[in-house]
Amino acid sequence: MSTPARTCDDGQVASGAVDVLVVGAGFAGMYAVLQARRHGFSVLGLEAASGVGGVWYWNRYPGARCDVESIDYSYSFDEDLQRDWTWSERYATQPEILRYAEHVADRYDLRRDYRFDRRVTAAAFDGTDANWTVTTETGECHRARWLVFATGSLSAPNRPDVPGLDDFGGLLLQTSRWPHTEVDLTGRRVGVIGTGSSGVQLIPRVAEVAARLTVFQRTANYTVPVLNRQFAPHEWNEIQRAYPERRRRSWASLAGTPHVAYHKQYAEIDEAERLAAFEARWREGGVLFGKTFDGQAVDPEINEAARRFAERKVREIVRDPQTAEDLLPSGHPVGAKRICTDSGYLETFNRGNVELVNLRRDPMVRITERGVETARASHDLDVLVLATGFDAMTGALTRIDVRGPRGDVLAHTWAHGPLTHLGLGVPGFPNLFVLTGPGSPAGLSNLPLAAEQQVNWLMELLANCRQRGIRTVEARADAAQAWTRRVDEAARATLFPRADSWYLGANVSGKPRVFMPYIGGFKPYADRCDDDRDGGYAGWHVGDVTTADAEDLAGPRSEPPAPVRGGPRTAT
Repeated sequence: MSTPARTCDDGQVASGAVDVLVVGAGFAGMYAVLQARRHGFSVLGLEAASGVGGVWYWNRYPGARCDVESIDYSYSFDEDLQRDWTWSERYATQPEILRYAEHVADRYDLRRDYRFDRRVTAAAFDGTDANWTVTTETGECHRARWLVFATGSLSAPNRPDVPGLDDFGGLLLQTSRWPHTEVDLTGRRVGVIGTGSSGVQLIPRVAEVAARLTVFQRTANYTVPVLNRQFAPHEWNEIQRAYPERRRRSWASLAGTPHVAYHKQYAEIDEAERLAAFEARWREGGVLFGKTFDGQAVDPEINEAARRFAERKVREIVRDPQTAEDLLPSGHPVGAKRICTDSGYLETFNRGNVELVNLRRDPMVRITERGVETARASHDLDVLVLATGFDAMTGALTRIDVRGPRGDVLAHTWAHGPLTHLGLGVPGFPNLFVLTGPGSPAGLSNLPLAAEQQVNWLMELLANCRQRGIRTVEARADAAQAWTRRVDEAARATLFPRADSWYLGANVSGKPRVFMPYIGGFKPYADRCDDDRDGGYAGWHVGDVTTADAEDLAGPRSEPPAPVRGGPRTAT
């Protein structure tokens, strides 16, 4: 829950208001700044980091890599940009993705519209002049008609609630805020807490140099070899030739990438062909194993077959039978937590300097000055790494003191789970828009294309308002309640709610268990946004809000959606 932030003195308010203020300089924020400029709006970007890149600015841990193929994880709006940038490998690492973001910023001169090292702490809407006042950590203030939060789905670090964490006397690191200078772990005793995507990528790299590596695992995750490779120079002619069709298929897809499931239905083929399809997907590498067959995320029989296949792979790779059993995920279907992609993760546990501590069998008691104490042992460490992920989807926003004109506080509005219309607007907060956040498919689709789709829709709305002289736009409460129910129902029709994942906020202590992203698919979501536009923005109150219609706009306070736990409903 947010607390009132430092407020502005009149002398601290920047002179004049801009049309659009964008918070964040990741893929969504940079594109929003560029398109606001191209639509003729005055625009200002604020970013907590010292440069562009969003999560790729911060996530500098060894092994950090995107699990979407490089040629898809990039902007599509400019064919010249697409042609001029050359990716070096199939799945880019953090340094290369950051260089790409910096290249985009340079190419379009985006930095001139940004102020860096400006962490936003508060935002308040003034109904008198229909402007937002946005405050940074230092008390610097800016005013804008339209406020766009491009703070990202995975940007607010999750610090685990472990007793004694501040008592550790060695080097304490966190994957989501890795130092910008090189950290030498050679010959040191290293502990890693967490085996999600960050841990799975980091652990093999640490094991290569550490004297001893102790991995503390609460929940095993499904992980598939990434099978990365360098692109040969001659491949780029073919990649460029195929790009238009690849992008067309991506924009028409459920996940913003061109990949499709096996060409036959699971029920139509025999066991041998099913195993061959799983094997082909495994050898292809990456998260697509979770989508080998249509219906794999919905049908328990298909998912169980995928689980058996993945478990056999673990037992084939990991030599020690007990360690292999500990590395087998239990309690959630394949893909219900985002499948990890690794470079030798399972093989790492065959090394003599690596120990796996199963926290379900040997619970963590506390962190001490010397290391980690579990119920059965004490583990002395020189370095402790927190690979504990993020307060996903909502955390970056609820940590800001955002206040609407009628007393609404965003952290309170979302106390039982996020409430949005189309993932873009929140009732009670006029002229405020959220990009790639809860209620959108961003956490389940290719983010650069998801950002382009939302920004394009938003800029069309703002241009429409300018043309008509409209000062305020606010999501209607009834529309937000209907969309939030739709997000919930779409999740319940799948196996996803059977996993305690960050999609439900399960990795953050005290966070309500509500499925946050829209699982219905990238293209269906884009179509729904277009329907909203073509229907005259019926889900929004467009125009100045008077006292008389404020109650109608706000609507009744809805009950929070039921936690998305237990078995799913039967898919239709």
